Amino acid sequence: MAKQFGVDITSDDIVDTLAFFDSWDDRYKYIIDLGRELPPMADEHKVEDNLIRGCQSQVWLVTREEQQGSQDGKLYFDVDSDAFIVKGLLAIVMAAYNGKTADEILAFNIQAYFESIDLMRHLSPTRGSGLQAMVARIQQIASQAA
Repeated sequence: MAKQFGVDITSDDIVDTLAFFDSWDDRYKYIIDLGRELPPMADEHKVEDNLIRGCQSQVWLVTREEQQGSQDGKLYFDVDSDAFIVKGLLAIVMAAYNGKTADEILAFNIQAYFESIDLMRHLSPTRGSGLQAMVARIQQIASQAA
């Protein structure tokens, strides 16, 4: 369970909440609201080295250095984007990955998670590619930490 948005939110919470909505317009509004609740990233981290390649919008990812060597072995990520919907998509990914060990991240079936909320079918190809690039970068970080 990842502490996020001032409350504990999990991928299961995201699945349950999105299932509650009847339309994708309502789901998009919820996803955007999730993104608005992400803590802002400090401007000094919004640099070229932290950009995720393959994203249509600008997306930054930082693994918090002070947490990497913690005894619990959990990885924590700060993310941000210049697009509201992308920030919401980042929140969906963070619910699955943030505060997990490298092994938990690598074992989590992110594609099944996306399928359970019917996400990829409702994204443009470029947004979907960007989301996959974000996932690949987090999995790469987890692989290096494992």
